[in-house]
Formats: sequence, structure tokens, C-alpha cells
Amino acid sequence: MKALATASLAVGLALGGCAETGARSDVEEMTREPDIHYVPTPQPVVEAMLELAKVGANDVLYDLGSGDGRIPITAAKIYGTRGVGIDIDPERISEARRNAREAGVEHLVTFRQEDLFTADIGEASVVTLYLLDTLNMKLRSKLLQDLETGTRVVSHAFSMGDWEPEATQTIDGAKIYKWTVRQNFIPGVD
Repeated sequence: MKALATASLAVGLALGGCAETGARSDVEEMTREPDIHYVPTPQPVVEAMLELAKVGANDVLYDLGSGDGRIPITAAKIYGTRGVGIDIDPERISEARRNAREAGVEHLVTFRQEDLFTADIGEASVVTLYLLDTLNMKLRSKLLQDLETGTRVVSHAFSMGDWEPEATQTIDGAKIYKWTVRQNFIPGVD
């Protein structure tokens, strides 16, 4: 019985949990339900988002809620951009990895099963989103805190409240927004 308890504790610790404190493990966090159901961004909108962000080969693009990976994959194929997709759904991550392999860009893009609200996004020079207004607002302080001055943020269909976009565009009936992170910027004040 002691061997079984020791083995259970070892497995719990390996998964990142803490048996004594009841802390959630990384595995438990990754199995929570997504905040929004998956709806793919149409390809013309993907391409317009990348153009609006002026994506290039020297950029690192992070797609938060990356779904099937079409935004980082397109950026890699067209511009040679290195990309990272973050999604909490393991099925979407598997699909995105398969799509990157089929597109021949797996050397430029990676996909991580993580919570976009806690993921390390600090190396991004471009961030793309297709979430909801409420999720963008929840994410906004993280973007402003974690991203370097000059990082471009582009959202399909949803705004950032009183953080006024510097550019908007309508493609096939879909609105896209662009912001640039500025040092010491506070939305609604600056």
C-alpha cells in the first residue's frame, strides 16, 4: 500500500500537482474548457490581418487561440515569419501541427497547448486574435504589460474597448483592428 501511495505522489508531482496543497496541475489547467468555440478565420481575412500588421521575416508572430494554425502557417509561407500558436484545445494543436507539416513550415512554426491568459508571449513582435470583445478586454492588460513597445496587435472582428485602434479595415464583411503597444500607455487616458 505504501508503494502505491508513493507511486501516486510521484505521478502527481510529475504532472505538476501538489498533493498536500491541492494546487491544480498544468494538466488540469490544460483540460479546462476553451473560453470560446473554434471558428476559423477566413483566408482572405488572415492575409489582410498579416498585411495590416506589416508582418515580415524578422517578426515573431503569436496567434492567441490559434485553432488550426492558419495564421502562423500563412505568415510562415508568405513572409518567412516565425510563428507560435497558443491554444488550450489539444485537438486544435494536433490539427495545427499536422497543417504546418503539410504546408512544409514546421521549421518556422510551433504550437503550444497553453492557456493564452498565462502563456509567455514576451518575444512576440506581432500578436493576432480572433476571440470576443470580452476576452480581448480580459487579455488587454497582459498584452500591454508583457509586450515590448512597437509590438503590433491585430484582431479579427473584436475591439479592445477604449483602446482606440490606429487602423481598421473591412475584408469580405469582416472588420479587423490594429493597435501598436506603446511605452507607459494606458487606454482611455492617452
